[in-house]
Amino acid sequence: MFTGLIKALGTVREIRAAPIGAELKIATELAATLRPGDSVAINGVCLTAHRLGQGWFGADIMPETWRATNLSCLRRGDLVNLEPALAGGEPMGGHLVSGHVDGVGRVVAVRQEGNAFVLVIRPPAELFRFIAPKGSIAVNGVSLTVQAVREEDFTVAIIPHTFRATNLRLARPGTRLNLEVDLLARYLARLEESRAATKPGGITLALLAEHGFIK
Repeated sequence: MFTGLIKALGTVREIRAAPIGAELKIATELAATLRPGDSVAINGVCLTAHRLGQGWFGADIMPETWRATNLSCLRRGDLVNLEPALAGGEPMGGHLVSGHVDGVGRVVAVRQEGNAFVLVIRPPAELFRFIAPKGSIAVNGVSLTVQAVREEDFTVAIIPHTFRATNLRLARPGTRLNLEVDLLARYLARLEESRAATKPGGITLALLAEHGFIK
């Protein structure tokens, strides 16, 4: 699991893509803290560091992950957001992020509002039901709060520190960003689907209590 708080930026040193899968080689200071087998989120995608060198690590990417995320858009020299897996006892600063990307959205607009940098993002249509104002969402692995939801897009506001410390500062209209919806929203939607198939009435307080969401 991850928190959506980016620990470092990495630079793509090498990309090897083939029908059977792909491999990324990432240059980063974070490599000094990793061991073979450690999980690392790269742009919000949970991967395993399987090769380590002086100032770099390598990670394999399965064909489905390559197709379903923006990792396939990377080029040599690109910056990627990095977060190692959450260790026991560490503070929970963002929100729970699994590293399983739900879809890729496209940036519609970028603007500044006071000290905030606002991204307007158009997600895949099937993700809309999981995105709610004031809800959490991971964008390229960054834990953000949804500011507003419109008919075809949603907005997130980014504080200056996060903007400077992540690759979201490079986002432009048309940029593809990995999206992971809030885990609770996903499970509630699945629970509602199952409930609707057997019992009418929708989500109620009694239903949430029955399945352990509230006490």
